[in-house]
Formats: sequence, C-alpha cells, structure tokens
Amino acid sequence: MPRAALESGIELEYTTFGDSGNPSLLLVNGYTSQMIVWEQEFLDGLVAQGLHVVIYDNRDVGLSTKFDGQLVDPMQVLQSLMAGEQVDVPYTLSDMAADGMDLLSYLGIDRAHIAGVSMGGMIVQMMAIEHPARIISLTSIMSSPGDPKVGQPSAEARAALLAPPAIEREAYIDEATRARVWLSRKYYSEEATKNRSARQFDRVFYPEGFTRQLAAIYATGDRSDRLRALDVPTLVMHGRDDQLITPSGGERTAELIAGANYLLVSDMGHDLPVPLAPVFAEAIGGHTRTAAH
Repeated sequence: MPRAALESGIELEYTTFGDSGNPSLLLVNGYTSQMIVWEQEFLDGLVAQGLHVVIYDNRDVGLSTKFDGQLVDPMQVLQSLMAGEQVDVPYTLSDMAADGMDLLSYLGIDRAHIAGVSMGGMIVQMMAIEHPARIISLTSIMSSPGDPKVGQPSAEARAALLAPPAIEREAYIDEATRARVWLSRKYYSEEATKNRSARQFDRVFYPEGFTRQLAAIYATGDRSDRLRALDVPTLVMHGRDDQLITPSGGERTAELIAGANYLLVSDMGHDLPVPLAPVFAEAIGGHTRTAAH
C-alpha cells in the first residue's frame, strides 16, 4: 500500500478503490482501528455506488506516523477537563481531521464526501466544522457529538474498552471476544472477531498509540455548539444494539445538525456486519448523490 508524506510531516498509509474520476469518499477509522478492518464487501458496495473510496491508517495506528515516547494518561486528561483545568495532549481530533484533509490534498482532491465510524465519526465531524469548504457531504456512523450526557457506554462495554490489552499474540486475539458486548448480536462471529484481531496484531501491534488516541477524544470535548452551526448535507447512522456508543449519541448528533437524516439500523451494534453491507453502501451512496445536487 502507498504512503503519503504530508506537508505537516505526518506520513499516512493509505489505499484507494474505484475510479479516481468519480466523486471521492474519505473513510475514517475508529479508535485503535487499522484500515485493513474495512470489509471488502462494504468497500465494493461503495464503489458500485459510483464512488472513489480512500481509506487510511490514522496517526498512531497501523503503518502511519507514531508519536513514540509522548506518554499521556487519558484518565488524568478526563479528570483535569472535568475540573476545568487546562490539559496538554500530544494531539487532538482537530489534528487528526487535518491529517485527512492533507491526505486529500496530497491526492489532488479538492472536495470530497467524508464518512467515519466511532472515533472516525468524531473526526469527520471536526473535518466538517473546521474545513467546510472541502466537504460535499458528511456521514457520521455510530458516533456522538462529545456531549457527556449522550451516547455513554454500558458498564460492561466501558470495562471491556478500557481494559489494558494483552501483549502476547494469542492472549491478545483471545481477548478480542470481549468486544462481543458491543458487536451486533445477530451477526456476531467469534471466528471473524478473532481473525480481525489477528490481522491487526500481525500487521502492527502498537498499544502506546491507543492512549494518545483516547486522550485526543477526551481533550477535544463537546462539539455540540459547533455542530449546530454546520451547513453540510449530513447522514447519521447508528445501530439499535450499540452498547459502546449507545444510540442517544447518534440521535443527538442528528438533532444538532440542521437537516440531518438519521438512520437507526436494526441488528447493528458497534460494527458494520457484512450481511448489512448493502444497507450501509446504499444509504451512503444515496446520500452522496443527493448532496451533490
């Protein structure tokens, strides 16, 4: 896969699918997630919708730039923010949003559709807030506006998310099944979950980046007021069964953005299960076509 050397000094591993002459859709991954976890059925579905799809590794994960040695305690960041204190973090979601915009520039793409899942949804919200002239449409998937009153995880999901990862390969892969609490109940597969974890571990295992990405989420804070000011065609998608970012996070996001469409999907948790790939691709494809007119 190619790597983009951005003017900021950040390097992003990326790849593309479809005809570069078609409208571009930038897909943004979630917390700790590498670009290899996008299911091919979903990507193929988006290409079939007439889109040129760009995916990449966020900073501090996969094969993109790592911020080695810049240690941060996400829980301390959160506590400081709650106390009204200033926080110092290696980067915020604004910086991660700028990475995506710089990647588009590197590829010679002036304006694009953007879509992100979970933390990626938060990042594309920041793209729309801070780079509106470059955004044709926004799709925020299983995400939230950063308002602590909505989208909060169940106690079991929070514990599974914040548990420190195992270091040994087999233990790390086995621990992937903790995600069952937030994955789609109807379509859950232990084998697929472990295989996905194994692919990511074998490509790059870099838990140090996990803490900085989580700190970036906390430090960025509540985007509600800025989302109210958005003027961009928006689709918000959320799973009815999501226990990691519960549906109130998506519902509130759609309420904040004027004219946003809200799609609450049955049998979807905090993932994009392959059997529902046609639903997701058709919804995003239709949204992008509507936004272009």
